Amino acid sequence: MSNLSPVASTSSSAATPISAATDGFAQPIDMAAGCGDGLRTGVSLGGGGVWFVAWQVAYLHELNERGVDLAGADRVIGTSAGSVVASVLEAGNLSRLHTEMKLMSRVPKIVSALAPAGDLSPSQLRALDMFGSAPDADPERVRRIGHAALAADTPAPSVMARNVALLLASRGWPSPTLHVTCVDAFTGERCVLNAFSGVPLRRAVAASSAVPGLFAPQPIGARKCMDGGVSGSGTHLDLLGGARRAVVVSLTDGAGVEQGRMTVAPGSIEREVEELRGTGTEVLFRMPAGPVDLERLMDPTAVPGAIELGRTQAADDAAELRKFLS
Repeated sequence: MSNLSPVASTSSSAATPISAATDGFAQPIDMAAGCGDGLRTGVSLGGGGVWFVAWQVAYLHELNERGVDLAGADRVIGTSAGSVVASVLEAGNLSRLHTEMKLMSRVPKIVSALAPAGDLSPSQLRALDMFGSAPDADPERVRRIGHAALAADTPAPSVMARNVALLLASRGWPSPTLHVTCVDAFTGERCVLNAFSGVPLRRAVAASSAVPGLFAPQPIGARKCMDGGVSGSGTHLDLLGGARRAVVVSLTDGAGVEQGRMTVAPGSIEREVEELRGTGTEVLFRMPAGPVDLERLMDPTAVPGAIELGRTQAADDAAELRKFLS
């Protein structure tokens, strides 16, 4: 079971709504908090659009084929794209999603859930541009992005939640070890949801994946929440701080980046990993071995290349991962 304190329920049966300030969802980012103390193994699957969903699914599926299974870790953190993959992994549905990703162009539910088609409205473009060009996660900057996301003329929140439910093919939280991150679009607070939150899995994953401007922030209790990556971290490694070991899967390590993007400042990913190691956690960090075109993260036509890259890399990494987890 998670070492994070179970959050208060926000079920509709409550006599009065729980305010956003007291619902227990907000978890300050603090590596020194010891959130992972006592855990043997933690896994963090980070964000990166439909491209990174495909890469992660192919990577984890190939590892499974080679006898390396990351499901069932003591804690699994999913953020944005990683929230989809983590949920499917923990539910034992990885093979199904792997098959569907390979047929993505012929599976409309995948496209509509992860890569919205059509021209974006000016309000959508404003929110998306604010997020894409954000050089860091300054709290006021995050709040401005959230306010733009709330004002954007996106499809109703229920549309994405419905599509995500079809994608996950899971009615409830598959495991108490699964933790999904998102960001309160009004306050800018990082929120962490799990099986004790009283929030349907489809809503939690939809919120974690709600890229500002592309998707509407999701109702999470009294909050409206957006993509978990709009917090300066796509991996939220503080939630594993103090664990014995952690496998971290990230879109990039940020090396050589001079200008921050999508709230990730230059060097912040490397610092986060080193801070996790500083808590005594042994870390195995993995990211795509080939070049990643950040302009095509939401492009369905880039999926075949992502799948092949993930499969090939997993074949190369399987022996090292098997040894690390033994």
